[in-house]
Amino acid sequence: MSEHQSDSNQDSQAPAKFGRKIILWIASILIILFISIVFLGHNYVKTSLKPLNPSDHQTTEVNIPMGASDKKIGSILQDQGIVKSGIVFNYYVKAHNITNFRSGYYEFAPSMGLNQIAKLLQKGGAAESLRALRGRVVVREGANISAVADMVAQRTNYSRQEFLALMNDQKFIDQLAKQYPELLKSATKAKDVRYRLEGYLFPATYSANGTKNLKQLVEQMVAKTNTELKPYYRQIKKNKLTVQQVLTVASLVQGENVNAKNGAIIAGVLYNKLNAGLTLDATAAVAYASNNYLQKLTKQDYRVKSAYNLAIHHGYGPGPVNNPSLTFIQAALNPKERSKGYLYYLNDTSNKRVFYSQDQISSLKSISKGTTKQAD
Repeated sequence: MSEHQSDSNQDSQAPAKFGRKIILWIASILIILFISIVFLGHNYVKTSLKPLNPSDHQTTEVNIPMGASDKKIGSILQDQGIVKSGIVFNYYVKAHNITNFRSGYYEFAPSMGLNQIAKLLQKGGAAESLRALRGRVVVREGANISAVADMVAQRTNYSRQEFLALMNDQKFIDQLAKQYPELLKSATKAKDVRYRLEGYLFPATYSANGTKNLKQLVEQMVAKTNTELKPYYRQIKKNKLTVQQVLTVASLVQGENVNAKNGAIIAGVLYNKLNAGLTLDATAAVAYASNNYLQKLTKQDYRVKSAYNLAIHHGYGPGPVNNPSLTFIQAALNPKERSKGYLYYLNDTSNKRVFYSQDQISSLKSISKGTTKQAD
């Protein structure tokens, strides 16, 4: 081979070697990029599965609209700074077969994990904006002080314990009694009460916004009760009753969950029982005495040792067992059909009917035969 041919072969091999180097170099870069993407992607998914910020417990209100898909919910959570990735959230719920998310207003924090968020979404959110409700305390008809305390703790910066303590704060009670003597005179004399102001927080919506302290919020409730009862003070005195007694009967009737017509008749039955020297045997009183509001009352509940248990104690008991509405306060002031001598009633809640009878034996027989007086 000539020198010229050797040089020619070397010249032709040089570009080929260079080309292979380029290919290897590009392949190496692609492999490195692929590994990097996989690594970074894995880390991204891994971190996205964890709380966005474990130390940030500040909640943000999030509205999940009706019919929102998992993908849409993930996007909303990412936009609101609750999760790192809406896409990862979507994949997470699908991988764990988590379904049945519900609409509503929620309070989420960056410290929450995906599982915790998913569980809250399954429970369902509030129908109204939680922030809009902040400061609005609703005393519902028939709610007792324990339930009002829960509402106060939920809607204000005051705790349940603070509210309950104030209900028996003697200095505060004395101050209110001076402001509203006609309303609270009999309440201050009552014995064995659980909460001195039970029955005196009128069912309505109150604003805690702008109040300097918890006392001002409670004063609103008591003042409202005084305003509503003012037209009836003369009638209460004429009937030889006290405000405490009227509110007690009203609360017992309220606890039966009946309409106004039956409420007035049941009030008459309770007064007839008192005159006859019988125990009132009211379910609302037994429930209050035993603190059993969720389940069916048992024999043990009816035997519980409490001054509020009117199944074993005579008279009105210590006082109201809830905060009754004006409808049942009026029923307690204007009882119906007392002249018929009814001493017993049976509230058939499943059929929304109430049966009345003059004596217990005939009551049971009449109910079984369907001949007892009933009101709808």
